[in-house]
Amino acid sequence: MAKEGADMTEETEYMIDRNAGKEGVSVESPSNAKEMRAVVLAGFGGLNKLRVTKKAMPEPQNGEVKIRVKACGLNFLDLMVRQGNIDNPPKTPLVPGFECCGIVESVGENTQGFEIGDRVMAFMNYNAWAEVVCTPVDFVYKMPDEMMFAEAAAFSLNFVAAYMMLFEVAKLREGMSVLVHSAGGAVGQAVAQLCSTVPNITVFGIASCFKHASIKDSVTHLFDRNTDYIQEIKKISPDGVDIVLDCLCGENTGKSLSLLKPLGTYILYGASNMVTGETRSFFSFAKSWWQVEKVNPIKLYEENKVIAGFSLLNLLFKQGGCNLVKSVMNKLLSLYEQKKIRPLVDSLWALEEVKEAMQRIHDRGNIGKLILDVEKSPTPLMANDSTETSEAGEEEEEPEGDNDSKERMPFIH
Repeated sequence: MAKEGADMTEETEYMIDRNAGKEGVSVESPSNAKEMRAVVLAGFGGLNKLRVTKKAMPEPQNGEVKIRVKACGLNFLDLMVRQGNIDNPPKTPLVPGFECCGIVESVGENTQGFEIGDRVMAFMNYNAWAEVVCTPVDFVYKMPDEMMFAEAAAFSLNFVAAYMMLFEVAKLREGMSVLVHSAGGAVGQAVAQLCSTVPNITVFGIASCFKHASIKDSVTHLFDRNTDYIQEIKKISPDGVDIVLDCLCGENTGKSLSLLKPLGTYILYGASNMVTGETRSFFSFAKSWWQVEKVNPIKLYEENKVIAGFSLLNLLFKQGGCNLVKSVMNKLLSLYEQKKIRPLVDSLWALEEVKEAMQRIHDRGNIGKLILDVEKSPTPLMANDSTETSEAGEEEEEPEGDNDSKERMPFIH
């Protein structure tokens, strides 16, 4: 398994590098300019709720940028959205996705700072998984000249979230220690890279054992998520750690809190332990909830510990944090141009392969970021299974049970 993950990452890196000279700034539209392909979630539930279909192409409104999409990021949050496993989910049908990159095709009135042909990446409040998107200018950023589209699609959410948790919330500084769960994922790898920009930072990483060979050099100490990592960490650092970044929740919350040093900061930024099966499970939700150690404010006061939560999308789209995020993005792009950070891309997938890509995330099989490559053709095995026409309402039920038959065969992209 470790070799499979490593080979996929290496092959994906090769594909990105091989296509480097092919990325132009053409903004020609297809012959049918009024329609576009998009991934549509017909209703909350399993993978069978996802379809690639035709939709009317959007046009930029006042203060918006229209982007011809080249690549989109795929995150664990997208899996939770598909299940309806989030607070106040939007109505379906909807186009999922929160980040994309591409080329500016046009701009709306009173839109400044961007021109047709600019290579950009953008945050989206849904609707990212499509050939064309429109989004307010406040959420759009120019890509560095040397950045590839696959990298850009892997950059925004993960590195901004990692940076803000480390530096804005936990105030990371020289000599501190950080524990990061899911160290092999895109956020985990972003955390590891950003920690390397600060002197004398100790990074404790938790990941499935088959990922260790690929990520062992990115962290100081690496542990199997299925072992008693608490005792192993205490052997190395008896006093505990300064920062814990937890995207799992459930029983890991209590364990992580027990490792915090005085004045340490625990940050919850996800709840992936609530996802066990293909569809939303009340039992999994309840189990994860009851496994969370109930926080006693008096105990926090006595132990001098800090508990925080972080949601980048809420900060951006509900809490008016776009100016703060923009300043963070500028710092990150500077680090990228200095070659101090670089997003790790796990694999590239066609829009029609979104089910298989999402299954890979569900299986926690990715090392780094999965990317939906809008211009990539689906593999023959998947083309018949995933491609749909605009009749998105006609759904075929998938058999229940084991999903191994649909797993990543070796998808070397």
